[in-house]
Amino acid sequence: MKKIYTKIAALAMVLVPAGAIAQNLESGFFTDGYLYRHEMNPAIENSRNYVAMPLLGNMNMGMSGNIGIRDVLFNRGGKTVLYTNPQVNATEFMNGISNRNRINSDFKVQLLGAGFKAWGGYNTIGINIRGSESAIIPRSIFDITKNGLKNQTYDISDLNAHAHSYVEIALGHSRKIDEKWRVGAKFKFLLGAGNIDANVTNGTITLGENGYVANIDAELKGNIAGLSYKTKDSEHNPGRKIMNGMDVSGYKISGLGAAFDFGAEYKINDDWKVMASITDLGFISWKNTQLAATHGTVNTNDYIFNVDNDAEHSFSNEGEKLGDQLATLYELEDMGDVGRRTTMLGATMNIGGEYIAPFYRKLTFGLLNTTRINGRYSWTNFRLSANVAPAKCFSAGVNFAVGTYGTSLGWIMSVHPKGFNLFLGMDHTIGKLAKQGIPLSSNTEFNMGINFPF
Repeated sequence: MKKIYTKIAALAMVLVPAGAIAQNLESGFFTDGYLYRHEMNPAIENSRNYVAMPLLGNMNMGMSGNIGIRDVLFNRGGKTVLYTNPQVNATEFMNGISNRNRINSDFKVQLLGAGFKAWGGYNTIGINIRGSESAIIPRSIFDITKNGLKNQTYDISDLNAHAHSYVEIALGHSRKIDEKWRVGAKFKFLLGAGNIDANVTNGTITLGENGYVANIDAELKGNIAGLSYKTKDSEHNPGRKIMNGMDVSGYKISGLGAAFDFGAEYKINDDWKVMASITDLGFISWKNTQLAATHGTVNTNDYIFNVDNDAEHSFSNEGEKLGDQLATLYELEDMGDVGRRTTMLGATMNIGGEYIAPFYRKLTFGLLNTTRINGRYSWTNFRLSANVAPAKCFSAGVNFAVGTYGTSLGWIMSVHPKGFNLFLGMDHTIGKLAKQGIPLSSNTEFNMGINFPF
């Protein structure tokens, strides 16, 4: 039985790849010389035009979460072992596990990008490949896999995973309204590549002395052109076709959508400025939704346990039967194509304030709140930064953030002589690494870009 849940936990952990790419460099929000501040607030204007180097104009790699490798792998006797190893103390392990264990990443690969002054304002063009991956693993999954089943009720209903990707064609414009106000907006045309949602909407297992009651409602929705589910006959329910994998025949557009960004800046006086924006306010309409689902219920009191290992009703025999019956709860039946569905993008809200130091005008301080509004996958953080631009060709900043995924230290450095711009930065500075070079924390990120201002 523990093997079933170990596989579930492992699958959810790898649904969000460690090499995923972060969406925006928040550390650069208040930094002169970072050309992509308009991605977080379309009202922001760059002082120069620019053309991005294809594929390398704005490249970000990283992920965020409240559970990482260091929480599930341990060093025992000079060897790296999984948390299920008997040498790992159960209390020590469970003390490091949250009620809702989350891993999130967003990615944006810029294919082409440019910004230029015209038509009374500043304009931006971008063609990007974008996506989002998220997973939530309830604490009870880790409890079962580590401690085994006991006479109690387990709630496994908050097990979720999501992934989608699309191509974005974005056109932006910002302009100055008067001496205090500047506003901007972007329109984004979206070409959906694929969408997957896996959710256990209801799941409880209650074990008693001689039996158990188990209920599970789970479904998997897939929107990928040419997607079909492989099936096999159920071992436990003859005649029932259950999901046994996926097939994708070719890659085509799976959906169409649109989104908007809106932003504004307000200059209070020569020292203070505030700004606010909401980005990715939009949707994608997907076609050909392939559904696999289960609505399983098992209620039995026919378990008789015998302490004699050779008896018919020994603990091992009855435990194996229990595991086989519970396994039927996770058999997803192929429901076929159920038609179109529409999903909203995860909108992001940015609210910030900037203060220019009166004793040194090239030094600024900023406070930024970033909140992702995305249902069960929502998150927020606050980032306090200090930024300096001592020369026309160089700017940098450092910041400290606290939020849903804990605390982090960020930084950015931008070198921008005439005709060239290189920036490097991290919203989450990489901490301790495993021997294989893998970060032990899931909060890690690296950002870079090469652009050509003119």
